[in-house]
Amino acid sequence: MRRSPGDTARSVRTISRRALMLGGVQLLLVGGLAARMRFLQVDEADKYRLLADENRINIRLLPPARGLIYDRHGVLLAGNEQNYRIVIVREDVGDIETAVARLATLVRLDPEKTEQAIREMKRRSPFVPVTIAERASWEEVARVAVNAPVLPGIGPEVGLSRVYPLGEDFAHVVGYVGPVSDYDLERLDDKDPLLQIPRFQVGKYGIERRLERVLRGSAGTRQIEVNAVGRVMRELDRKEGIPGKNVQLSVEQALQNFVQARLALDQESASAVVMDVENGDLLAVGSTPSFDPNKFVHGISSKDYNALLENPYRPLANKAVQGAYPPGSTFKMVVALTALTEGVIEPEEQITCTGYIEASGRRFHCWRRGGHGRVDLVKSLRESCDVYYYDIAQRVGIEKISAMARKLGLGMKHDLPLSGVAHGLMPTKAWKRERRGAEWLIGDTINAGIGQGYVLTSPLQLAVMTARIASGRAVTPRLVRSLDGIEVPPREAPPLDIDPEHLAIVRRGMYEVVYGQRGTARQSRIADENSLLAGKTGTSQVRNITAAERAEGVIRNEDLPWERRDHALFVSYAPYEVPKYTVTVVAEHGGGGSTAAAPIARDIMLFALHGKLPPLSAYPSSQRRQMRELFSRLDLRAPVAPSQGRGRA
Repeated sequence: MRRSPGDTARSVRTISRRALMLGGVQLLLVGGLAARMRFLQVDEADKYRLLADENRINIRLLPPARGLIYDRHGVLLAGNEQNYRIVIVREDVGDIETAVARLATLVRLDPEKTEQAIREMKRRSPFVPVTIAERASWEEVARVAVNAPVLPGIGPEVGLSRVYPLGEDFAHVVGYVGPVSDYDLERLDDKDPLLQIPRFQVGKYGIERRLERVLRGSAGTRQIEVNAVGRVMRELDRKEGIPGKNVQLSVEQALQNFVQARLALDQESASAVVMDVENGDLLAVGSTPSFDPNKFVHGISSKDYNALLENPYRPLANKAVQGAYPPGSTFKMVVALTALTEGVIEPEEQITCTGYIEASGRRFHCWRRGGHGRVDLVKSLRESCDVYYYDIAQRVGIEKISAMARKLGLGMKHDLPLSGVAHGLMPTKAWKRERRGAEWLIGDTINAGIGQGYVLTSPLQLAVMTARIASGRAVTPRLVRSLDGIEVPPREAPPLDIDPEHLAIVRRGMYEVVYGQRGTARQSRIADENSLLAGKTGTSQVRNITAAERAEGVIRNEDLPWERRDHALFVSYAPYEVPKYTVTVVAEHGGGGSTAAAPIARDIMLFALHGKLPPLSAYPSSQRRQMRELFSRLDLRAPVAPSQGRGRA
């Protein structure tokens, strides 16, 4: 069939339009390729000539600025400072020993660190810069720069190095960084190329270690042109890395400083935890003695490190979270709540304390040799009667005691970004069978009833326990408040599955501990009616007292070697009616909880409530002269202002 002239004309027009469109696309492609070729061959000719000419372009990593760490008010706890360093690139220096000897005529080199740098160069890729001298002076940098023609592959750099402006106060919380090691590479299991930079600083302890990836940031790159002898001629391109995130902690600088000073004033080795009862914020986590984290930043000397390791008071340990101690009589609230919950005792029921009980052919003694007479629950807490708890512990059994302890936060590892957080131990029959290969005995239950035997807790766990008793809610501790300005919300704290009336009875007993006429902590009461203190003393034995010694008279703590003395404990909260803070103090081998731990906890609580040194009127009138003298002996830091702008150093 023949097509009409109109159909033919339309077909021609359609084909022409398609041809034009196809031709236009082809023209655009050809034009784009031509423009790209011109850009590469003409505009970028010098750049690619350099890249092809004897591999004279090096690409080096740029370490990012490490994130800063602040307290709850913006006081800087961990910052960065400029650090002039001298680096060596092995592939450009020729003979390493000759180059180092030549450099030594211009710059002071530490022999130990120089040997370490030489070993590092031989282990690393030849193009990786290795730091041979850190914290060089401006004069040393200038001498190296002037002599650059005769120092191929050696040059100065400016970087950032970690600094801890508050030194020992936050060493156990913030931790420290140090040069990356083979152990770190294995531990971190991290493919970040930054870790291949010799002496790159990574977190080794505390927040610095646990939040390493958050604080580290991401690397940038730098393209440099070097001449035939390895001298850097110019920088061709630079892409900055992504800085690490800033971290704001819940701790408070002034309170932490007071805690450290107060612990160190009277005790060789002690710890304390201050916690907000409402939201679980940790306001202070103190451990003494402490150490200077700045010594670790560039690699601590063997002499200094050995001195820390060999110190019998263990300055490197954060005893507040890592320490595991028998809780002693501070555990009696757990046993009391268990007995009340299980209905095996009424608050008014009395038990006779004659100074001991007999079970399984053994005598279990009360701390008061003559006994306490007729004892009800409140009196048992006020005067810390052991026989009362021997009795009720047998009635409820270890399984239910351990279950209540875990409900109150004991025997569990709390999720905090700190090193070595202790799990503690709430024993059960199955635990002893599995771990000790033995059956549970009635004597084990009796010992557990007063927080001895297999029971172990940390000061942090005791603070959580006290906060839960005070609030009636399952409060959990929080240390990180925000990351780069974004709040980390507190965890939900639902009501405890414990009868509020039972909690109120136990709280009444804790109040009587401090304000009762025979209260074991009466000497540590607070006179301010708006800041009434509730607490519980504890003294945990670290040695066995033989029958012969008991017959002759138990040796006093002060007459024993330090390491054989009892641990002193005190847990507390205030104000009594409207709880705000809890304070826990453990004095290692400090003696009695009432004399060694309670006074320290009272002073810390008053500082927390007032936000500064408390007025003398907060103390009983008979103690005010003594407290004035004590305050004068405290080695307190001058007030520290929040960092302006809280930007990156």
